Amino acid sequence: MERAEEYCRRKGLVLSNQLGFGVHGSVFAAENQTDGRRAAVKAHERERFYRRERNVYLRLKENSVTYIRGAAVPEMIGHDDELWVIEMLIVSRPFVLDFAGAYLDQPPDFSEDVLQDWRVAKLEQFGPRWPEVQAILRELESYEIYMVDVNPGNVSFGD
Repeated sequence: MERAEEYCRRKGLVLSNQLGFGVHGSVFAAENQTDGRRAAVKAHERERFYRRERNVYLRLKENSVTYIRGAAVPEMIGHDDELWVIEMLIVSRPFVLDFAGAYLDQPPDFSEDVLQDWRVAKLEQFGPRWPEVQAILRELESYEIYMVDVNPGNVSFGD
């Protein structure tokens, strides 16, 4: 939280409520003091995951990706390599977010057994929506982004 607060101080933002948290970090709402714009500020626990997520957002921005198959993707507004913080637009469902566990340029080297177990778990989590999630993952892969932290909190349809 200290890094998120410092980021907000540097950027003229006021930190607000916590929007979420996970193994990679915590996400807070923040408001710009100049124009009242609200954003999400994610402070990462580890530099490695910060850099992964930052690089994914840079790749998405480079390709002007704001939606994937109708699901909103947060636009990165700013980042700080010293504080391991990313500032992004807040999106509503349906959305695709949280790329700290994603891989760029090549998929992770998982065994076929691990991949099969993962697919079974994802089918159980998403049920009839799993084919839609797979289509989203394929589109991400077209940008050489390989998302493995796939769960209903990160890929949400809002129903």
